[in-house]
Amino acid sequence: MTKPKEAPIKLEFSDKYTREHSQQYFEKHQDGLMRKLSHWRDVQLARKALKIAGNPQQVLDLPCGAGRFWPLLAESPTRKIIGADNSADMVSIATEHCPKEIAAQFTAIQTSAFAIDLPDDAVDNIFSMRLMHHIGQSEHRVAMLKEFHRVTRDTVILSLWVDGNLKAYQRKKLEAKRSKKGEQNRFVIPVEQIERDFAQAGFKVVDSLDFIPYYAMWRVYVLRKV
Repeated sequence: MTKPKEAPIKLEFSDKYTREHSQQYFEKHQDGLMRKLSHWRDVQLARKALKIAGNPQQVLDLPCGAGRFWPLLAESPTRKIIGADNSADMVSIATEHCPKEIAAQFTAIQTSAFAIDLPDDAVDNIFSMRLMHHIGQSEHRVAMLKEFHRVTRDTVILSLWVDGNLKAYQRKKLEAKRSKKGEQNRFVIPVEQIERDFAQAGFKVVDSLDFIPYYAMWRVYVLRKV
């Protein structure tokens, strides 16, 4: 008998991305000087990561959110991008706000990062910004990374929160004082642990880029499929 396919992992926070929340997500990164500076730095790191990854020409942006990185991804005019998100509303907002001059480079789909609706080796690169820090359990991270390993032919670019910096130290002290009521949906992941997760899923680290070294938690990793 054929073994029944297991249902994909579903994280609780993923249900919050209604159309209203998706529109707010699109607007928030354009609100105020600090957010604009943060977005500029995110784009700077992502652009460098794409160069390190060899300027991939077929990219899966998952989760694409509201399309925040679409203008960056389209900077290579020959690049074809699949914008994908677990939230159909996010995909809709991203498509609606996609600049007309780059729309031809994009295809949009709704799919889970734990069960990607694409065949094996479908793209050169999976571009996954601001998702991994929502996944607190190593087994869930490895499950997602193994799905990335199946779908990419070559590389993965992803961002997450790591330890070993001032902000992570401050967050750890703050969390020790907080009430434990409610579900936590953002996690600082020890560098040693996440790099073990990468290896377990079949990736090697090509490079890592820090938002602000020794200060900020955000780190961008470039991984290559082994």
